[in-house]
Amino acid sequence: MDNTHLHLMLTHVPIVGMIIGTIMLIFALIRKSEQLKEFSLALLVIMALVTIPVFLTGEPAEETVENIAGIPEVVIEEHEESAEIAIWIMMAAGALSLISLVTMKMHIPASSMVVKISLAVCLLATGAMARTGYLGGQIRHSEIREGGMANAQVQPAGGQGEEDDD
Repeated sequence: MDNTHLHLMLTHVPIVGMIIGTIMLIFALIRKSEQLKEFSLALLVIMALVTIPVFLTGEPAEETVENIAGIPEVVIEEHEESAEIAIWIMMAAGALSLISLVTMKMHIPASSMVVKISLAVCLLATGAMARTGYLGGQIRHSEIREGGMANAQVQPAGGQGEEDDD
């Protein structure tokens, strides 16, 4: 297994994990469940940590695909730029989630406010990761690129592009 394979295997984990963890945190706040709050915050910290190897394997993955015909460099660059922003937001979300856990365990009165701030940053991180994933998907899935299918040449079923002489 190489870095490209590892990147592709892990890349979905923090995206899906952030969505699940953020929804769980919202539900925990609505239900006022301390246990669910702690679990969701711990999950969010883990997702931030998983983002690190995803980010670090991104550059080697880029080197693998940048010379493949049909992959526009601009698509790779957009994904890379989005990832550079997303990693910082994810690290902030993970750090705030960890701080929230610590303040909750220490019964610090401000922990409720810290958890709400964590939630706001986690929502932002979820959006940043989803966008980065979407842009990454465009690298090998031309059908989701803007105008991807509209620009595709469709061949008739079973044909070699046979033309009608009428």
